[in-house]
Amino acid sequence: MNFDYPFGSAGSVEAEEEPQNTQNTQTRKEEIDRRSFLKATILASGALFVTSGFPMRSRAEDKLGIAENPAAEFRPNAFIKIALDGKVTITVGQAEMGQGVLTSLPMIVADELEVDWKNVSYEHAPPGKEYNNPAFGAQITGGSASIKGLFDPLRKSAAGVREMLVAAAAQAWGVPAGECRARNGEVFHPTSRRTVKYGMLLDAAAKITPPAEPKLKDPKDFRYIGKSVKRLDSPEKVNGTGVFGIDVKVPGLLTATIARSPVIGGKVATVDDTAAKAVKGVRGVYKLDSGVAVVADNYWAATKGRKALKITWDEGKMAGVTSASLLASDVAAAKSAKGIEAKKTGDVAAGKAKAAKTIEAVYFTPYLAHATMEPMNATADVRADGAEVWSGIQAQQVVQGMVAKELGLTPEKVKVNNTLLGGGFGRRLGDYVIDAVRLSKLSGKPVKVVWTREDDMDHDYFRPSAYNVMSAGIDAAGKPVFWQHRLVTPSIMASLGPGLFGFAQPPDRLDDSATEGAHNLPYDTENLFVDWVRTEHGVPVGFWRSVGSSHTAFSTECFLDEVAHAAGKDPYEYRMSLLAKHPRHAGALKLAAEKAGWGKGLAKGMGRGIAVHESFGSYVAEVAEVSVDKDGHVKVHRVVIACDCGQVVNPDTVVAQMEGGMVYGLTAVLYGEINIENGGVKQRNFYDYKMLRMNEMPKVEVYIVPSTEKHGGVGEPGTPPIAPAVVNAIFAATGKRIRSLPVRPEELRG
Repeated sequence: MNFDYPFGSAGSVEAEEEPQNTQNTQTRKEEIDRRSFLKATILASGALFVTSGFPMRSRAEDKLGIAENPAAEFRPNAFIKIALDGKVTITVGQAEMGQGVLTSLPMIVADELEVDWKNVSYEHAPPGKEYNNPAFGAQITGGSASIKGLFDPLRKSAAGVREMLVAAAAQAWGVPAGECRARNGEVFHPTSRRTVKYGMLLDAAAKITPPAEPKLKDPKDFRYIGKSVKRLDSPEKVNGTGVFGIDVKVPGLLTATIARSPVIGGKVATVDDTAAKAVKGVRGVYKLDSGVAVVADNYWAATKGRKALKITWDEGKMAGVTSASLLASDVAAAKSAKGIEAKKTGDVAAGKAKAAKTIEAVYFTPYLAHATMEPMNATADVRADGAEVWSGIQAQQVVQGMVAKELGLTPEKVKVNNTLLGGGFGRRLGDYVIDAVRLSKLSGKPVKVVWTREDDMDHDYFRPSAYNVMSAGIDAAGKPVFWQHRLVTPSIMASLGPGLFGFAQPPDRLDDSATEGAHNLPYDTENLFVDWVRTEHGVPVGFWRSVGSSHTAFSTECFLDEVAHAAGKDPYEYRMSLLAKHPRHAGALKLAAEKAGWGKGLAKGMGRGIAVHESFGSYVAEVAEVSVDKDGHVKVHRVVIACDCGQVVNPDTVVAQMEGGMVYGLTAVLYGEINIENGGVKQRNFYDYKMLRMNEMPKVEVYIVPSTEKHGGVGEPGTPPIAPAVVNAIFAATGKRIRSLPVRPEELRG
């Protein structure tokens, strides 16, 4: 693993040297407690004296606002809590699903607050407007927007607290606040060399009015931001003390599992639960909208009871539907349906008239499951006076509102405890919580609902399939004179909107999550037209890591390779020639090509492919080196990634997320596919919905483009470019174009 970063080397962050105390210090030999220590401390003179005891508070304590019974902590805003011992706890409103927010967000606060990193910890926030991400106007973790949305608010919050602490010390010393500065968890007055720890200032600082516009640090003075810092949540994940949703235990807890229809949208027609109720440990069987639930003392009893159920299903309108029939409907819609315009520049008809050569192709990507390592689960305790839920959730406020609506409560009566998430990728928005709430209400006990892997695979909100009809024309010099792209794909917002966000997607309105990455094509062309045909397959769809870009990068970047080939141009050089108006795309592309050794020879039978794509405010280019054996099996040997994500908080996080996003996308390229048979999902578990194995992992190099631009996301942008990079490399190695994913060995044999 390699990565370059211009703003400081990776590694641990050195604490600022403690000020030297030139006065004599006397300490009594016997042990003293903290309260006696506080009462015996004189700081106003810059010296520290401890005597056998003081019958009264010192003047210094009065000046510093140390009360007879000082506050145990100072909580000036929703994000920051400072304890008497100077320890700082950052309340994180975002969900931690592996992307590093429990470290990167505290880093922002610690830097602006001027505290020692070893004294920083975190806690999960409850639902609350104060934790809204400005990027959404809600408390949602998604869209790679945690740093992007919260960097400025967190800096301002921390800077305000820092100024309150400085003002408190300055008042006690009788000096202007401008003569004092904060450093390493204390306030320092350089002229007199006096210092005071933050913990001594809590009561006094609480009396200071928070500044409306605190002065922010100059970025050149950042201690943590821009440097690699070890993750705060790693120890608990390594030693097993970290609590994920599936780990939750509360007194009197029962466990439930639910038998769900094998056909999407099917409902229970009849159920015979006699045998299930006879299973030892089973406490009840309940019919729900989602299926038939068995509630028991433990998971194994619930599972045994579920297997004993005898259910007949009303399969509904999806009965008999297959992947082939859905694809046929897409093909028909692409030819006949009226599309919704996503982007129009110039006149495509005029461009077609000027084209010396026209290139046409159809690209297809299938439905995909999220396949999180931790299956869906939720625990609920419904009482007469309110409800409490525990789960890993990407949208705490949404869930709080859903539960309140279900139970007829005000949101304040619903407590949501967010845990660590064993993978999110857009799946954990909270639909799975309602079954636990309903079962707790019915049983009168706390209930944890645990999905099996098969439940999770079959009843996901899938990444939509996408059928792309594409054409482009080039002039005699190879320059594009038109680009036309029609996407046929379901609407995520139509699928999720009514249940999660409380609104329906109008059929005549663009859902730009369907066309993102296509309607903002960066390449220069006079005439561009992109439109979208919304399909209604009946398959529930949702946000999947990088959303629309997860499929539009594949279609646009592979098709551009075809256009470059038709123009007789090198794929990298051709891209660069069309990116004059998009320097950040070009910068990432150039760095990736240079680091990969673009243009240098490869071993016989190998090919090199390249792609660049912008998503969530970040620009990522990837180069893949692959080989294809005689049986058509693809081996990805090396991937080089260049990322311009603007100002970086933690380079180590950027590297990890680029690697993880790439692997997630590479798995989809080689294996990812959800097939529909007789209205249900064919895939059942990891044996037929394969993950990339360790022995298949390519060598990965990540390089960060130096940038002072505003923050982009890093959780998702590493995913989109890998599919086209690999497929373009396959063409370079074999001369065969892959236009439908996943890559099938039978298409490459011979």
